[in-house]
Parts: sequence; C-alpha cells; structure tokens
Amino acid sequence: MTKSFTTSPRRIALAAATAALATVTAALPAGAATLRQPAPAATPGVRERIDPAALQRSLGTPADGLFAGAMARVGGRDGRWTGTMGAVSTDPAASFPIGSITKLFTSTVVLQLVAEGRLSLDTPVQQLLPDTLPAHWQPVTVAQLISHTSGLPRAACWDPHAVYTPAGLVKTVTECPAAGEPVTGADIPQVYNGVNYFLLGMVIEKVTHRSYAQEVGRRIVRPLGLRHTYVPGWGETALRAPALAPQLPPTDPWPWAEGGMVSDAPDLEHFLGQLLRGRLLPPAQQALLFELPPHAERGFTRGGVQYAKLPDGTEVYGKSGSYGGHTNGVFATRDLRRSVVYSLVPLTTDDKEIAKRYLAIVDAAF
Repeated sequence: MTKSFTTSPRRIALAAATAALATVTAALPAGAATLRQPAPAATPGVRERIDPAALQRSLGTPADGLFAGAMARVGGRDGRWTGTMGAVSTDPAASFPIGSITKLFTSTVVLQLVAEGRLSLDTPVQQLLPDTLPAHWQPVTVAQLISHTSGLPRAACWDPHAVYTPAGLVKTVTECPAAGEPVTGADIPQVYNGVNYFLLGMVIEKVTHRSYAQEVGRRIVRPLGLRHTYVPGWGETALRAPALAPQLPPTDPWPWAEGGMVSDAPDLEHFLGQLLRGRLLPPAQQALLFELPPHAERGFTRGGVQYAKLPDGTEVYGKSGSYGGHTNGVFATRDLRRSVVYSLVPLTTDDKEIAKRYLAIVDAAF
C-alpha cells in the first residue's frame, strides 16, 4: 500500500507496488464524461461468510522470516474476526501509527469546511495561503489537492534528521531544484503526493484558526468516540499505550496531516464505516467520496478515498498507509457488507513480499 510520504525512493517504490491491489479503471477515453462514479450496488465477489482459517493463514507465520508480526480485523454484516501473528499485541485496543490513512481524516475535515461554506473546492490554495507556493505557478485548487490532481512536484531536498514545520517542508519542495515545475494543463494526471495533504492541513488551520489536531478531535474523534485515535504532538514519536508493536525511529519528516496520526483497528473500522455511511458529510460532499476524476490510474476519488476493484470484481474503498515500521490499510465495500483493517510489521525491505502479504489478507477478507 502507499507510503505516508512520497518523496523517498522506497516510498515511491512501495506506492507503485500497490497497483497490484486492484484492477482500477483506466484513463477515460477522449470525449468521455469528466466524472466517473463506480457502481454502488452489488458486492459480487464478497465471500458468503468470514473464513477464520483462511484469514489466519493469510497473516503468515514467524517462520517466514519476513514479518515480525501482523494483525487483521475483519467485520461487517457477517460478524467479526480478529487475528494476530508473531510479535504484536493481541489487545484489540493496541495502537499503531496509521501513516497515510491520516489523509482520510484530513480530507473529511476539508469537505466539512466546504459544506459549511468556509471555502470551496475551486478555491486556489494560493488565495488561502499567500506566499506558500511560488507566485508564477498556476493556481492549485482545494479539489486538486484532495484528489491528487494538483500537478505539484514530489521530489524534495529535505533532511530526514531535521524537524520541519509544515510550511517549512512545503518550502523544501517548492525550492528544490530536483523537484522541477508543477504539471499544468486542462487534464492533469492523478499522481499520489503527500505534499497535497500538508497544504490541506495548513488550509484547515488557516480557515478555522485552530490547530489541525483540534479540528480532527472536535469534528471526528470525539463525535465518533474514537478512544485510541489522536494526532501526536510536535516531536512526539513514542506510541501511547497500549501499542501494537514497538515503533521504529522516524526516518522522514514529521508527517502531520499527511500521515502522522495514531489509531487502532476498532477505531479505524468505525471511522471508515461512519464515513462511507454518510455520518460525517452532507450528501453533496458525500457523493465526492465515490467519484473518480479523469485519469484516476491510482484510483483516488474526488473525496480523497482510495478506490480499488479486486480481481473478482469486488469494489472496496478506504486507504492504506505506512509509517514507523508499520504497513497498514483499512478498506470496506460501499454497502459495508465487509471491511478489513490490517497492520504489518515487516522485517523485509522487499516491497514485493510486503505487497504479497497484504494482498493475501485482502483476498481472504473479501
């Protein structure tokens, strides 16, 4: 699944590996409608019932030598199953750094602000955050940031040992010679880019005059009763107990609104279920969760949700993310017939092996 910050070569490589998760609809042909909406109705490939044995096998064993541990939680209308493997906690409330799953929280808050009339999807980020992007760059809208169609460059000259403010990290991208100019034009391709969500976090703070953590807390965490979900403070790297597994020292800049949150499996299952059910957004913004922009090769909707069609035709929605030594994902069918949350603790650096393991879990879950 996609890494939480997309500038390092390894994160880009693992992001590319996620294409194996699904056969996502290809780019639109010329003359096609500008929006596509995946069919919501059927979940044709979903197993009739949860298969605990298949799920446990999908986690692998310590003898594989590839993963220190793994956890998966499968839920939905057919019941619930939770399993673990290796050196991870069996406590259902065990927390882990969720990486880029954080982006779902960020896009939800932004869409709520749109619904409140505090900004619009067509508002240029240059208008909301003056002097943040170079003046000669083309306008980049809020909608483009959410759906990864901003065209902003990804390469950055950041120092992994430095502590950046969000604005400082964005500046390293915009001023980095290797980053180049943004991709512009009428038909910007969809390119997954963590910089988009640093900017969205900054937009949230500018519009609300509150911190990103405060807005996520009062708009999502507290209303949904997410007891083990939080935005760590600046420089806070140790997980609050209980933890699923030890967290590795961070090797990337503080990921904040792009990939810095911590949660657990029950909280993520509940959050995604309430998001897809319509609890957090009015109908106009809710519809964006299921609309794919043109050229959505990576399968991110206009609402920032990761969409995938599995080989058997099952359509799932959610997000993946990695940080602090954990590779995670939360996905569900649109009708919430079935959902899965997983977290892996890889020992291997072979992205193909990591992808093979989480694909096995997804296959067993749906």
